[in-house]
Amino acid sequence: MALDLVDYETKAHEAVKAFWGNREAARQKQIEAGKADQGERAGVTSGKNMDGFIALVIDIVHANGLAHAQIHQKRALLTLPGYFRPTKLWDLLVIHKGELVAAVELKSQVGPSFGNNFNNRTEEAIGTAHDLWTAYREDAFGEQPRPFVGWLMMVEDAPESRAPVRDASPHFPVFEEFKGASYLKRYDLLCQRLVKEQLYTSAALITSPRIAVSTGEFCEMSAMTGLKAFVSAFAGHVAAEASRLG
Repeated sequence: MALDLVDYETKAHEAVKAFWGNREAARQKQIEAGKADQGERAGVTSGKNMDGFIALVIDIVHANGLAHAQIHQKRALLTLPGYFRPTKLWDLLVIHKGELVAAVELKSQVGPSFGNNFNNRTEEAIGTAHDLWTAYREDAFGEQPRPFVGWLMMVEDAPESRAPVRDASPHFPVFEEFKGASYLKRYDLLCQRLVKEQLYTSAALITSPRIAVSTGEFCEMSAMTGLKAFVSAFAGHVAAEASRLG
């Protein structure tokens, strides 16, 4: 059966426009209300920035044979058991006939604090996946095939995210590929290695400047971490599960 990628590029452009539009609307609303939570943090705390990408993921599920699957987006229904901790809250879950089909994280980062946020996102991504797969090994989800575990990241395309970054490692040298690498390059390497180490089925990175609020412009860092690789892998997994589960 041919996979349906649901015109993902067009929908991704719309999702990017919505991302920047939602951030700006949230920022203006809080400034007008005179609240302390202003500036960049206001855009982060609005909670709807990645909704366009969530809609894309849902469209892929519906178009590839699992139209009747349970797709959870509400916070109360997004928790999975962990192994190193009792539970973990995900951004989107797909469950069909009592089996976990997919668990997806959708994250974003906007400047100026790229350094601290990169380290936090890296630790979160690695820890989340390791916790889930250990819980899976211990039959936390029952006897079932491996679910699709996805990580999709959008990072602001800005001079600060593209600039070379120096690191201090006084005792042992950092890996050569990280030397002078920008934060965008580091995210690209992170996504590649999350997949190579089988922590995620697919990990995607897209970058976009703030002016894309009117165009939906975005770029990719590599084919391995591009959006097409992500949606193709996800659509293939959904189609396979639809065939198996009926």
